[in-house]
Formats: sequence, C-alpha cells, structure tokens
Amino acid sequence: MTKKLQIGQRQASRICQMPAADRLAFIAEGLPIIHASAMGFWSASAELQQKPREAEVLAGFAKEEAAKILILFDVVRCPEKRVAGRLNKLVGRFYGHLERLIYAQLAEWWSTDVADLRKAVEPLRKAHDLEGNMGEFIVPNDTLYRRESKLYADVEAYEGGTPVWNARVVYPSGFPPHMPAVVQVVDAMAACGMFTLAGLKATSEIWGQLEFQEKETLQDAERLTQQLLERQIAQGLPAVTQDHVDILYRHWPLPLYNVDLDPIPVALEELKAEQERLYWAEVGDCW
Repeated sequence: MTKKLQIGQRQASRICQMPAADRLAFIAEGLPIIHASAMGFWSASAELQQKPREAEVLAGFAKEEAAKILILFDVVRCPEKRVAGRLNKLVGRFYGHLERLIYAQLAEWWSTDVADLRKAVEPLRKAHDLEGNMGEFIVPNDTLYRRESKLYADVEAYEGGTPVWNARVVYPSGFPPHMPAVVQVVDAMAACGMFTLAGLKATSEIWGQLEFQEKETLQDAERLTQQLLERQIAQGLPAVTQDHVDILYRHWPLPLYNVDLDPIPVALEELKAEQERLYWAEVGDCW
C-alpha cells in the first residue's frame, strides 16, 4: 500500500505530536493568523449588504474561522493530565464543518453546566430530523443544510425522491450587519492578549485547575475567566473595554473537550415512527 504523503494543507494533526510547550508556542503563532482571516471575511460580508446571499456566505466563513480559535482554546483549556487522550479528537474538529458550526452556535446560547451543554448540542448533531406542523417532512441536518444551500447550486431530493434544483434566494434583512457572537468572542480574546504565548500559558494554568465533565457550571467558567483576566492585567495588558470583558463572560462557551460533537445517524424507521407519533398526537388533540 502506497503511503499517503503528509504534505500541503490540512496538517493540523501534527499539533498532536508536539510536546506541550511547543504546542502552546505553535498555537500562539497561528491564532493571530486565524483571527485576521475571520475578521477579513466579516469585514467583506459587511460591505455586501446589497448581495445578501454572498454576504451570508462570507459571514459563515467568518464564523467557521472564529470557531477554529475556540477549538484550539479547548485544547489549551483541557487539563494537561487529560489532554493527551483527547488531542486527536479535538484537533480533528478543526476541519469539521459541523463541529465548527456547533461551536459558533453555542456562542449565541447560554448553558448552565456541561450536562445542559450536551442537551443543547444533541439536536445539532442529528444527521436527519423532522420538520413541519406534524413532522411530515424528513430533512437533512439543518446546520449543514443552511451552510451548503447558501454556498452551492446543487440537486436536492426529499422523501418522495423527485430531484429539484437548489436555487437559494436570500433577501436583504434591512438591518445593519451584526457581528456573529463567535467572531465577537475571538476579537475580544485578541484584545485581551489571550493569543500571546503568555496568554495561552495563563489560560492553560488557570483553566487546567478544573476539568469540565458534567456538573461544572457557568459560574465556574466565569470564575476562571475572571482569574485569567486578572492575570492578563497583572502582566501588563493594554487597556481593554468593558465590552470585551462582557463578551467573554457572555459568549465564550463552556469547554467542549468532554462533549461529543460527532454526527448522530438517524434510521429511517426511527423517523417514520416519530412521524406517526406526532401525527396521532395532533389528531388526538383535535377530537
């Protein structure tokens, strides 16, 4: 068997082979590059409000680039004694569209603890789901569908099997562009000096005190964020705005290193059974 050459892009797995100190230094080198990429996409998106489909596509790219930063910070936040067994899975998320979009979505939500976070994530992982008043339509994963349908012209098919062309039409919202929460988070991280090697070392030391497994809460995360910001200020952090601080408290998701983000396959039989249940529940309410 010919060995595949590990040359070119998509080589983030090499991070997993680095000693801890080298890994932090390498991540610190890359974070400003990813941040600039995310902000570039967002800036271009904000200029294209008369082309809403293209603006949404670029905003989506900005969110996915920003999510890469949150993924790398989960590598840094994971306690050193645990990270070795999770590195491959965490770094693998760097290239997963669904995983990146889940990180981006979670920046918009609140989760009280890790258990609550898992409940929030589960529906986002399902490969197919039901839609309609009585679940009459079987649809693909909505998170990925919204991404792909805006990005590509393609042939679609639904339960009946008849192919149709996807011709995504997006209309102007009429509202000023609003920076996605995940992009706000990484921009606040940059302002707070968290992309430097010293910032990453502080993040690793402070967040490494507590493993987020099940009952660890939003309050635990806020306490560690406060300790991190205090460390950054003590190390001579340039003045940051209260908005930057508030964004970190409000939108930086709880660590996901112990949360499964793999897609959940859903059998057709399971979907049909749920359709039947929803139908009779609706019919029963009408009698």
